[in-house]
Amino acid sequence: MGAELLGPDQAQQDDVVLAWEGQDVIAVRLPQLSDSLDHILAAMERRHGMPLADLDRKAKQSVVRTLEARGAFSVRHGVETVAGALGVSRFTVYNYLNREHAAKGE
Repeated sequence: MGAELLGPDQAQQDDVVLAWEGQDVIAVRLPQLSDSLDHILAAMERRHGMPLADLDRKAKQSVVRTLEARGAFSVRHGVETVAGALGVSRFTVYNYLNREHAAKGE
């Protein structure tokens, strides 16, 4: 997910410091959510073996469902980022989301 490992002496306020037997041994700096979205999109491309923009409509809808489950659309500009990766408009991403919600009866 793009986390960075640091020495415990380099830890900042938002970092997670891990201890072993009472001693701080490592700090983990988690990425910003927007950076995580880029990592998730890259992982999905690797899994599909091609750019997301080259997927068919059904596969793109599946990608949108997966990304929604992972909270991708709670990130600022998440819809725009996903639309760009899929090679579709924001409107299309919203349509995929609306269809999914309608199918679930939400």
